Amino acid sequence: MDSKKMIIVLGAGESGIGSAILAQKKGFDVLVSDFGSIKDQYRSILINKGIGFEEKAHDKVYDIIDRTSDSEHSIEVVKSPGIPEKSPIIKAIRAKNIKVISEIEFASRYTNAKTICITGSNGKTTTTTLIYHILKSAGLNVGLAGNIGKSFALQVAESNFDYYVLEISSFQLDDMYDFRADIAIITNITPDHLDRYEYRFQNYIDAKFRILQNQTESDYFIFWAGDPIVASEISKRNIASIMLPFDLDRVTTSGVENFAFVDDKDNIVIQTPSHSHFVDVPVESLAIKGTHNIYNSMAAAIAAQLVGVEGTKLCKALATFEGVEHRMEYVATIDGVRYINDSKATNVNSCWYALQSMKTPTVLILGGTDKGNDYTEIDELIRQKVRSLVFLGVDNSKLIKFFEHYQTVGGEKIPYSEARSMKEAIYLASNAAQAGDTVLLSPCCASFDLFNNYEDRGNQFKQTVLEMKKS
Repeated sequence: MDSKKMIIVLGAGESGIGSAILAQKKGFDVLVSDFGSIKDQYRSILINKGIGFEEKAHDKVYDIIDRTSDSEHSIEVVKSPGIPEKSPIIKAIRAKNIKVISEIEFASRYTNAKTICITGSNGKTTTTTLIYHILKSAGLNVGLAGNIGKSFALQVAESNFDYYVLEISSFQLDDMYDFRADIAIITNITPDHLDRYEYRFQNYIDAKFRILQNQTESDYFIFWAGDPIVASEISKRNIASIMLPFDLDRVTTSGVENFAFVDDKDNIVIQTPSHSHFVDVPVESLAIKGTHNIYNSMAAAIAAQLVGVEGTKLCKALATFEGVEHRMEYVATIDGVRYINDSKATNVNSCWYALQSMKTPTVLILGGTDKGNDYTEIDELIRQKVRSLVFLGVDNSKLIKFFEHYQTVGGEKIPYSEARSMKEAIYLASNAAQAGDTVLLSPCCASFDLFNNYEDRGNQFKQTVLEMKKS
């Protein structure tokens, strides 16, 4: 058993419950504490397993830390990534010098499985699930976890995988210290979650680059060579791992050969670090379309090559991947108008990729909880492609101020309207759209003003569209 005698788990969601189960299995005293209400399914698990918990308050936690001396190290806290540093309970725990870690950090202590870890502002969920699909299809014993799927800690407690594919958010990376990724991937870095990082972009960048901490010369770092932020940060850092860039061109701007690129026959070429083996994948064979998905496929293919997935299996898996729910998800066509659910686009750069892929005039639904967004990134695409805007949120004032005078490239004013519910947003969008258009939900913002999460927002979009189709 670890020298720590007690694990306090803050947050009783998927990661928290998994951490509690693993901690109990490893012999710790465990307390789960949630400032809100614990969902029935998770409360039942805690009761059935005899794990102590409290909800709607952190009273027991305050009592424990009040009785703990500043120099005592018998307690460790596993924190939900959704709890910010400014939270009073975190401030109180920090004041006592009690160590706070993430679920990923905690679970990694109890597995020897190889880890493929993905972070980035955009594309990380698609890349993560694509890698998992490739490895699973190739017959490898692999688990999917992190910021997606079942809790990493729960799988470590109850399964015995040889590989884990982990999507890791900046919030999770903030509380990781000793964890080491065998293969690390940064898809890209653009401004996001600045409200959690003192509105300083560099703080967010530094959080993302924590995925490389503790890597050695035997580990791998896969990245998009065309990302200016990643390229700049690499030049400033002493990176120990083997760096494997990818991009559309064969050679980077600095003259380094990419380990995945698109050749003159429109094939993706994926190489091994030794350049002794390569695989050709026709771009047209990819199941997921768009330039951004070429990048995601490159990153996934390099990772698959590193763990020994054979070429024909790799090509087949890339051709059969079904994509990620709530990411450019086709829902229905009604009266000649296509409806696309891109609710997972919770930052401006995600919306940029969605708009870039649009081939028809578009009615764009955007809005929600702003995270310090700068909408200038989608300026030109909106002028080129958007017929009408629908602002869906409690407070749309920033969006209105930014977009109210927008004109198309032809000089026509781009109209906008406001909605306070998904049904109202789709009603307004469908009235604005013409046959041959696309209604695109790609919000640029978090969902917590009107919805439980981006999944709830996307599900309401799909449900409303399908109900409209039936009527």
